[in-house]
Parts: sequence; structure tokens; C-alpha cells
Amino acid sequence: MRVVQKSQMQIGEIDISQIQFDPKCRDDIPQLLRGLQHLHVNMPLRTKVFQLLEQWIAPLVNKHNGRPGMTLWSILVCGVLRLNLNEDYDRLHNLVNQHSGIREMLGHGVFNQERYHYQTLKDNVGLLTPELLEKISEVVVDAGHVLVQKKSGEALRGRCDSFVVKTDVHFPTDINLLYDAMRKVVTLTAQWCESQGMSDWRQSAYNVRQLKRLMRNAQNKVRGKARSAAAQEKKEACVIQAHEDYLGVAAHYLNKARETLAVLEQRGLASEFGVVKKLEIEGLMAHAVRQIEQTRRRVMVGEVIPHAEKVFSIFEPHTEWISKGKAGVPVELGIKVCILEDQHQFILHYQVLEKTTDDQAAVPMVVAAKKRFPQLNACSFDKGFHTPENQAQLPEHLTLVVLPRKGKLSEPAQALEQAEEFIQARHAHSAVESAINALEVHGLDRCPDHGIRGFKRYIALAVLARNIHRIGAILKQQEQKRERRKRKHAQRDTPYKLVA
Repeated sequence: MRVVQKSQMQIGEIDISQIQFDPKCRDDIPQLLRGLQHLHVNMPLRTKVFQLLEQWIAPLVNKHNGRPGMTLWSILVCGVLRLNLNEDYDRLHNLVNQHSGIREMLGHGVFNQERYHYQTLKDNVGLLTPELLEKISEVVVDAGHVLVQKKSGEALRGRCDSFVVKTDVHFPTDINLLYDAMRKVVTLTAQWCESQGMSDWRQSAYNVRQLKRLMRNAQNKVRGKARSAAAQEKKEACVIQAHEDYLGVAAHYLNKARETLAVLEQRGLASEFGVVKKLEIEGLMAHAVRQIEQTRRRVMVGEVIPHAEKVFSIFEPHTEWISKGKAGVPVELGIKVCILEDQHQFILHYQVLEKTTDDQAAVPMVVAAKKRFPQLNACSFDKGFHTPENQAQLPEHLTLVVLPRKGKLSEPAQALEQAEEFIQARHAHSAVESAINALEVHGLDRCPDHGIRGFKRYIALAVLARNIHRIGAILKQQEQKRERRKRKHAQRDTPYKLVA
């Protein structure tokens, strides 16, 4: 059984609208909680958010049956907290159980000793989907525009840019990727055999150590330096021999794993768990076969492996090798994310650029953002988004397109880019870097979640958390402004003096 929020307050519980925050505190938690409080206190806004939560979280499950679970409001609060504070589930577990302000926002009073378990948090936050989070973010941005007193007919001016969100992977080489695949093949096969009472892989720990030792030996042979031609030739022979030894042992264990899987299949896969386990091991074996073949081609044959054939992580296969030409950052391992921010510092739209370049994302970003926010009539880009097609298509959707061209400019293009409004928008474009930095500081420096689905959920949560945090910052600024005005009026001399 799940409810959005418990209808009956308990003894000692504080209504969310009555939660007080220290106006002098500069930490991120109070600002985020202010934003969440605004979502809860504003009744039309709360109704929209609660309806989305009920509709999208576990839509095929009857929420009126079963044992009580986390409220949908608590799931949203925990998910936003995790991203905005750039924390893992261990710290989130501690905060929701120990931090009094967060527990008040979750609906727990001083006499409520209910505690959240680590796995409960992980499972429930995982129920949030990217589609749900995008819809809630749209509602939050509309509320933020009301808060900054945006006029009904006021146009939105956007600025668009992309950055790389790193995946949680190590630097890939063909031999350490082979080790990753073989380590999991040996370990998972050994665990399955042990559960079936088979002793075929009783030396699995030694097998993994042997593979690692041979991998390190191959790495060390490559690192050696040779000055003379004879020494160089001897070194190349040692490198080839070290790789042959490593690949030979890996191929031997692969054959042994195939034989073991055949025996297990003959015994019968008793449950769906056995089928899934077999498919998982076979997938890892396919990775290992590919890495063995590529290593042979590169080391023994001297062939250059095409970029399209390479995989940069066994566990996060969606990882891309990205080189944006930044000083001191030759390569980044992850996926590019494109964001579109308005002049009020709210993120209107984002897109995960999976196998997509910046110039391919320019028009879809504007079309999607304008569909949600029709007031968007201007947007700025950097030169990485320029193509002749984009220069022709973007004016169909926007009144002002600030997209600098590459190379030498023609006279019409030069006149366009020297216009006053073009120059002003281009100068304001650099503010999008502040939004990117804020996202990276608040969680988007590296994605720890697994799979492309987890990656997209992580990005959507970060964007939503940033927009809610922005609402909290605006509320704090407005409160400080009111306090300054009160002090200013209190310090004025009284115009009428009392008669003694």
C-alpha cells in the first residue's frame, strides 16, 4: 500500500508549512528544503506534483493493497536530496535517519522513531523514472517563473551548451577489459557451481589471481624502455610472449566455463534465476572473446583497431570516448548532456546525447523546449552547434538565433553577428557555464548508477534538484530582502515626538 502523503498527522509532527529555516545558513540543505516546502505549501502546485507521482510511480501496481511502503512524497524528497548534495546512499541513509530538518520534511515528528533501511531507500528512489522527473521539472519551472514575477507575455531567452557526465569506470585498455570480463566469468560460474554442489571451480580465487598476475606482467613488459635496435627487438618479443601467455590462460578458462555451462544446462535450469544467470555469464564471455581477438590483432598482427569496434567498459557499455579539446583534459569517459537554461537560471530542457554530436542536438533541443515553454523566442549557442542546416532551421522556431559561424564570415553573416542584440546575447551566453558548474558540483561530475536507464534517471534527478534548489535560493533572497527592509524602517526616526 502506498499513499502520496499520510493524511493524519502524528503527535509531535510539524506541518511542512511551519518548518523554519535559519536565514543565515549557507548550506545547500536548507535551500533545497525551502524549495520542497514551496512545492508542498502551494496547493495547485502540490496537486499537480502529487497527481504525477501517483500516475507514474509503479503504475501497474495497486497502491491500495499490501503492506505500507514509503510515501511517494518521501521518495521524491530522498531522490532530490541524493542528487542535490552529491551524496551516495550511505550518506542519504544517515541523513534521513538523523537530520531533524529532513525528517520534518519527510513527515516525522520528534516522537516518531521510524527508521529507513539502506536497501529501502535504494529500491524506492529507483522507482523514479526519467519521464516522471521531466514532467515534475516542467511544473517546477512554471512555479519558479511565477515566483520571479515573470509577466504572462514576457519572452524567455535561452542559452544552450553541452558537457560530459562521466560514468563510474576505470581507464580502459584491451587487456584490463579482458581481465574484467574473465574475473566475472570465473567468479559467477564458481558461485553457481557451489550452489549446485559441483567442485569444478573450487580454485576460482587462484584462477582470478593468476589472470591478474599475467595481466600485470603484460603491462610491465610494455612499459619497459629499450635504446638500441637489438634491445627494442628483444622487448617486442617479450611483449608478444607476455600477451600470448595471458590470452592463452584466458582462452583456457573460457573453454572450461563453456563446458561447465553445458553440464549445468543438462542438469536443467530449475528457475528463471538460472536462465538469467546463464545469459549473464554468456554475455561476459562474449566480451572476453571480443577482447581476446582485438588484443591479438593489435599486439601480434600490429593492426589498428577501428574506434567503432571498441568498447570502453564491460559494466557500463554505454560509455563513450569523448575528446572536446579542453586544455589539460585530453579525453573524458562518459556521455555528453546538453542543457538549455533561461534568463531566470531555470533549466528548461535537457537531452542525453547518446551517440549524438552537438550540432545534431541543436534543433531538437529548441523544438522540445519550445513545446513545453512556448514563450521561448531566443537562444544562444557556441560554435560547436554550427552547421548550415542549423543556421537555416533554427530561425523557423526562434525570433533570435545566436549561433556563431565557423571560419571566415561573409558580409551578411558579419553584419548579423555585429548586430547589437546578437552581441548582447553572445556576451550573456557564458552564464550557462555557471549552470553547468552548479550541476557538476551538485551531482553531475560522475554518475554512479548502472546502465543507460540509470544514467538517464540520474541526469533527470539532477536537473529537477537544481530547479528546486533555484526556487529555494529565490525564496531565501526574498526573505533576506524583507528582513533588510524591516530593519531599515525600524531604524528611521519617529516623525512624532511624545510630549512629556
